[in-house]
Amino acid sequence: MIKRKQNIIIFCPNWVGDVVMAIPFFDSIRSNYPNATITGVVRKYVKGVIEDGPWFDHLIPCNDKTIAGFFKLLIEIRSIKPDITILLPNSFRSALLARLGFSKKVLGYRRGGRSLLLTGGPAPVSDKNGYLPMPMQDYYMKICKWLGLDISAAVRPALFISETLKKKGERLFVKYGIKQKDMLIGINPGAKFGSSKCWPPVYFARLAELLSEEWNCKILLFAGPGEDIIAETIIKESSAKIINTGPDKVDLALLKYLIQGCSLLITNDTGPRHYAVALDVPVLVIMGPTDHRYTNTNLEKTVVLRKELDCSPCHKPVCPKGHECMLLISPEDVFQAAKQLMNRQK
Repeated sequence: MIKRKQNIIIFCPNWVGDVVMAIPFFDSIRSNYPNATITGVVRKYVKGVIEDGPWFDHLIPCNDKTIAGFFKLLIEIRSIKPDITILLPNSFRSALLARLGFSKKVLGYRRGGRSLLLTGGPAPVSDKNGYLPMPMQDYYMKICKWLGLDISAAVRPALFISETLKKKGERLFVKYGIKQKDMLIGINPGAKFGSSKCWPPVYFARLAELLSEEWNCKILLFAGPGEDIIAETIIKESSAKIINTGPDKVDLALLKYLIQGCSLLITNDTGPRHYAVALDVPVLVIMGPTDHRYTNTNLEKTVVLRKELDCSPCHKPVCPKGHECMLLISPEDVFQAAKQLMNRQK
């Protein structure tokens, strides 16, 4: 009797940066189960991050926060007849979906009151104060270690760009007047998490002037949905010539190509910083309310600027205290750090 191929479902993380940091985990599952059919359950808005990669045979858009979306996803999971479902989100809802989806094994971290819904998985490291922060890449890889998998090849994330994306990106660069010989610096002033992660737009405006004066470079401003006002403020307040990608509605898939073309990315602590790491682009991160220990990995070409205050890290989307953790980092601080980072690349 011929044994059928295993069906594996992976519930992917919900945030862009976490999805990128999970790529070594995806690599490990793919290499350890080469004959399996692997399906990713992924938020629609982050599908473009991984859809060109080699990890998944199928991707299912996830919208489980509505009753209709929950049951639609449940029906799709049951149709797959999963042998193994692995949960990277820590949510109770993902574990419930996997259990109701009749998966033979449901694996994930034993936390959040969901242990009874799992068939196995590691426990998070904790002390008397709660769960201990650790790099998310390592956090996900602990599941592979718990499974006893070979993780020797899972070192750092990598992103893939299809020929279709490449051609779209090339056309956009032509439109912007960007040539291969140009020094291109990307700035990413937004953050889906909330305003607390955002360095002030007027600081980005001044930084653009300093960068232009130093390198006579072209500056590419990345503006996502809902960030039009931020982009417009930067352009209005700066005397530097800035190329605004906002009107072109650059999605997360095309963003990979644009960041790959940069000599340097300067960004808030948000998803595109992890793109830069995966694409081997030097990146300078301006960090405020978040804990650097969650992203403290693969920093060979990364500089993180942050101020250690009594209230940090607070992980609050909106600062209740005046946003000092970001305001105390000046444009001149960032400019000097950018020069040092670029000198390291020579």
